Amino acid sequence: MTTYLIKGVRIVGGEPTDLLLRDGVVAQIGTDLSADGAEVIDATGLIALPGLVDLHTHLREPGREDTETIETGSRAAAMGGFTAVCAMANTDPVADTAALVEQVWRIGQEVGLVDVQPIGAVSVGLAGEKLAALGDMADSDAQVRIFSDDGICVHDPRLMRRALEYVKAFDGVVAQHAEEPRLTQGAQMHEGAVSARLGLAGWPAVAEESIIARDVLLAEHTGSRLHICHLSTAGSVEIMRQAKQRPWVRAGGGVDRITAEVTPHHLLLTHDSAVGYDPVFKVNPPLRTDADVAVLRQALIDGVIDIVATDHAPHAAHDKECEWAHARPGMLGLETALSVVLHALRECGLDETTMWDIIAERMSRTPARIAGLDEHGHDPAVGVPANLTLVDPAATRVIDVADSVSRSRNNPFAGLTLPGRVVATFLRGEATVLDGKATR
Repeated sequence: MTTYLIKGVRIVGGEPTDLLLRDGVVAQIGTDLSADGAEVIDATGLIALPGLVDLHTHLREPGREDTETIETGSRAAAMGGFTAVCAMANTDPVADTAALVEQVWRIGQEVGLVDVQPIGAVSVGLAGEKLAALGDMADSDAQVRIFSDDGICVHDPRLMRRALEYVKAFDGVVAQHAEEPRLTQGAQMHEGAVSARLGLAGWPAVAEESIIARDVLLAEHTGSRLHICHLSTAGSVEIMRQAKQRPWVRAGGGVDRITAEVTPHHLLLTHDSAVGYDPVFKVNPPLRTDADVAVLRQALIDGVIDIVATDHAPHAAHDKECEWAHARPGMLGLETALSVVLHALRECGLDETTMWDIIAERMSRTPARIAGLDEHGHDPAVGVPANLTLVDPAATRVIDVADSVSRSRNNPFAGLTLPGRVVATFLRGEATVLDGKATR
């Protein structure tokens, strides 16, 4: 195992210091450190963050290896500064059994670029009719703790209640894709002035908000942990704000019983992106209004929204380069997430110290706690696992899809100039990215 001596780095925007990574942990922190045989990294001007953790990634394996694999998705994650990702269950076959989640977990272990933590399906085959083998998946080698039918809402309140009650036995989490399907049938984009002008069927905000309100009440009734995926509207933020004021939500251990995520694309893009009918901007839930984006950004700063999660959704060219109505929803996100969030927070006028602490909290510490990934989400400190990311905050880059290591190219940020560059990523002290390039 290589020993690394990182010189002059600023931990979460603090004062410059040196870090010595040895035997998988942070061995020393201080000034003017030295170590025989260590590989020295000049980190002057760089920020050290705890390795990023993504609670919402689509790796597509098994079933759609033409769009992404666990290996290519893991490499994209490492390039984006991530050291752990949670892989959604909507694969083919669906990850609704212990055997399937163990398969995903083992492949992730073999690849070894990031820790891949499978998310199990709530219902058998994502059909929304019968609970999947939640207990078996929890007891498996993968030790699944998050369950979601993401891509499809668990719309039956009885099934949702049963799932919430079941996961209490092992402190599990149900992650809901909040979408009332009877309000979104045929919908193509956010319902509003732009959808009317373009002649595309609208997706009302209330379709998301009504499910969140219902599930908050179900979570309170059962005393269970609920996580809301890809929250996208100002109304959803207000429901979350009210829910978090209720005493029962505080679970202890630093994680609320009700948590929510926002995607990078919902922090930056709006429904105006659809004006050219480019299906790269078709996503579920849809891009919303400028007013929604402003509220989402402030909610992320305030902590009403707990985390950023990418909803990295790779698609083959034929599933995106077609008419809008026939295109699959979804966008790439792993390689650009940090830059997009950095851009959004800088537009909010935050000072640098506060901004980097928010990024560390929303993109590493809190998602690691929600997922129960004990080795992740720790700021560099002596003795902790050396899962960390080095970022150049002064760099800018033009997003070029040709540079992506993902198998897919449906990147909505192509051509944009974004701040920040991941210089290095370390998983338990081993570099997966150095000088902005994958090490393998």
